Amino acid sequence: MRNALFITFLSLFVGITSANAQSIAIEEDYPIGDMMRKYISNNKAQTVLAGYRIQLLATTDRQKVESAKRKFESLYPSMNVDWEHSKPYYKLRAGAYRTRLDAVRALKEFKRDYPGAYTAQARINKSELL
Repeated sequence: MRNALFITFLSLFVGITSANAQSIAIEEDYPIGDMMRKYISNNKAQTVLAGYRIQLLATTDRQKVESAKRKFESLYPSMNVDWEHSKPYYKLRAGAYRTRLDAVRALKEFKRDYPGAYTAQARINKSELL
């Protein structure tokens, strides 16, 4: 009995809302709208995101990382690559990926030439992702 009453009420409710679906207007309180506008503007202003790069090499020898960078640029001219110094290591990293899945897909290609390569978390500029 309860189930039949619930189903009847539900079908009546769904029927009414679907009939009036075109005339729905959303009214938000001012504080909520203001908060959403601030959230949108903050996200537009943010230029750095958490993302992933492919780490090709880590060494304490700067000349080794610079020669590896030149080699990488000759093998993959369209891919961005750069090294960073995080004492005591120089790290050669390539690409800029928003998700780890995207980085892993690209990693498969680099594994042929750099078998020790792996994905690493990094701060990525939005302009690098495009």
